[in-house]
Parts: sequence; structure tokens; C-alpha cells
Amino acid sequence: MIEIERKFLVNSSAFKAEAFNNYSIMQGFLNSHKERTVRVRLKKDKGYLTIKGQSSENGLSRFEWENEISKPDAEALFELCESGIIDKTRYEVKCGNHIFEIDEFYGDNEGLIIAEIELNSENEDFEKPEWLGEEVTGDIKYYNSQLSKQPYKYWKL
Repeated sequence: MIEIERKFLVNSSAFKAEAFNNYSIMQGFLNSHKERTVRVRLKKDKGYLTIKGQSSENGLSRFEWENEISKPDAEALFELCESGIIDKTRYEVKCGNHIFEIDEFYGDNEGLIIAEIELNSENEDFEKPEWLGEEVTGDIKYYNSQLSKQPYKYWKL
């Protein structure tokens, strides 16, 4: 139940032509403490409850537990979430032996596009597509739990 993941900014929309799947995601946070987050997510017509632990020092890994819940249960739990619901489209792109999940954000996070790749080990090699930009792994401001509190549109760029 340890998630190992790297995050990158995306420097072009070329990934959309390479995507084999895309779907909308709405998510909110019942708890966004840095030591643990509790997330409610609607993805397609399914709900999910996810608990994540604190990230490792380098930001690459952390405990993650996820369980599917009904859509009505997820919708009800959104009523208890902290303010700042995340709205995004997720694109899935196969690259070599891996799948990148690219999130294009809307609302107060419009203009932000982040690619994530899950790995089996922190030192695992992977192919980097041309549209992959600066790595932001471990930069807490790019965590969805933080984007719900400090949206991208308010950042000083």
C-alpha cells in the first residue's frame, strides 16, 4: 500500500493526441492535514474514499489506501468536505512500460496541467515524452489537497 509516484508539469497539449482514455474527476478533502489526507472522489460513475499518509522526505512515496464507494455516498460526503473542490479531466497516456496520468485542472486551478507516473521503485527508469516538463515531485503546492486551499490562479508566477 505504498504509492511511489513522480509529478511533472506539462509543457504542451500534445499529450491529448496520445491519450487512450480520459474522464472527469471531482474530488474534495475531508481532511487535508500534511500527515494524512482523506479524499472523496467521483471518477466516471464511481465514488472512492482514499487515505494518504505523509510523504517521504524526497516526496516520492507515501502510504495510500483506497476503497470504492457508491456514487450517492461520495456525493453525500462532498457535503462534509473542506472548501475547495477540485475539478479536472484525467488523460491516460502509455509511454514505454508505464502509463502517465495527466490532470488538466479547471475552476480556480485553470491553466495547471500535471503529469504523474506511478513506479515500482524510487529509482525505476522510465521514458520521458517530449511534452513532459519540469519535475515537481515533493513540492507540496502541487498536491491536490493544497490546490484545494491555495488554488493556482492565486499563485504569484
